[in-house]
Amino acid sequence: MRNILLLFAKMNPAIGYVQGMNEVLAPLYYVFRTDSSEDNALHAEADSFGCFVQLLSGFVDNFCPQLDNSSVGIHATLSRLSQLLKANDKELWDHLENSKVNTQFYAFRWVTLLLTQEFEFHLIMTIWDFLLSNPLGVQEMLLRVCCSMLLCVRNELLQGDFAANLKLLQHYPQVDLRHLLDVAYNINSL
Repeated sequence: MRNILLLFAKMNPAIGYVQGMNEVLAPLYYVFRTDSSEDNALHAEADSFGCFVQLLSGFVDNFCPQLDNSSVGIHATLSRLSQLLKANDKELWDHLENSKVNTQFYAFRWVTLLLTQEFEFHLIMTIWDFLLSNPLGVQEMLLRVCCSMLLCVRNELLQGDFAANLKLLQHYPQVDLRHLLDVAYNINSL
């Protein structure tokens, strides 16, 4: 994995290595390295690199500090998540806004690490299958899953204040993954 991340950083000097890229690479490398075909497993490094580059190509703007405040940077992405929540649950959006629970406080990690720190590893495989297989694209589906995560803990959030809600969202609880993905699939887009 170190070789993959080093090569990526050298090929993308404007971005380099950003903390957490290893979290995004790990599931890819795991899938290739544990392939039942020994011949395929031998090429895990090259295959993982190719998929990592492809996957990050849709998210590279989130890692580029020069674009943070642009229409394609991380702040724009987090704003889209906020607007998606507003369009799907205005009451919850109002509550989070009024209690000053800004999306940057919890969703920055969700988006940049593609949820790898929020769920157990085996669940990440299912979530990524959902993200990568949808024709709407990874970024759109990621935002829908993030919005669904908020909707799935709606009652707790509506009862919580700033501190309680921040703790809940920064340490996302176990939920029924099938339900979470069903909600994400049925979210109204912007």
